[in-house]
Amino acid sequence: MTDAPLPPEDAKLVTLARATRARTGAAEGAAVRDLDGRTYAAATVALESLSLTALEVCVAMAIASGSRGLEAAVVLTAADGTPDLAAVHEFAGTDVVVHVGDHRGTLR
Repeated sequence: MTDAPLPPEDAKLVTLARATRARTGAAEGAAVRDLDGRTYAAATVALESLSLTALEVCVAMAIASGSRGLEAAVVLTAADGTPDLAAVHEFAGTDVVVHVGDHRGTLR
């Protein structure tokens, strides 16, 4: 992480991810911005029959809404390490900026 402030649109993603995680009490919160500037926010889904990370839900929401790709993403999690970015990379490529932070929204 650098000391440079986030661009306002990325800071909005942090706010959306943080609010979604707090509202649901989920393990993770995520938010993405697509190429048209639309945002999608989601929390982890943990059912016996379905398990998705918050980021996977965001990617699925963007695809289901007709998005053509992503500009940026935020994942807030209590887990250490790097989140699984496979869905982001498959859908939007490896150049998408992904910010990772803790449950409070402090980016690493």
